[in-house]
Amino acid sequence: MKLIIAIIQPHRLEQVKEELYKAEVNLITVNEVLGHGRQKGLTEIYRGFKETGNLLRKIRLEIAVNDNFVEPTIRAITEGARTGQIGDGKIFVLDLPECIRIRTGERGGQAIG
Repeated sequence: MKLIIAIIQPHRLEQVKEELYKAEVNLITVNEVLGHGRQKGLTEIYRGFKETGNLLRKIRLEIAVNDNFVEPTIRAITEGARTGQIGDGKIFVLDLPECIRIRTGERGGQAIG
């Protein structure tokens, strides 16, 4: 099992979700976060508002998957998030030692679904 964390541009969230659904990845957690990468404070336009400073709006996705869904999930995020511009984001893949479904008590890959 793996935990995939992706940081993407807010305006690409719908495209990423569409690609994930095509790849049959349906379990996703989404958070609005602030951060910056190499662009360090470049001015950016987001929904008609100019943003400057060190921290820019980003979306953080957390997706727990069984091993056979790792590559399809990475491909889906990459295809949905890529614009070719600086700031498209990053994907991190972490080992997930345990997962427990609270409702049933299932563990491991069965709990992920």
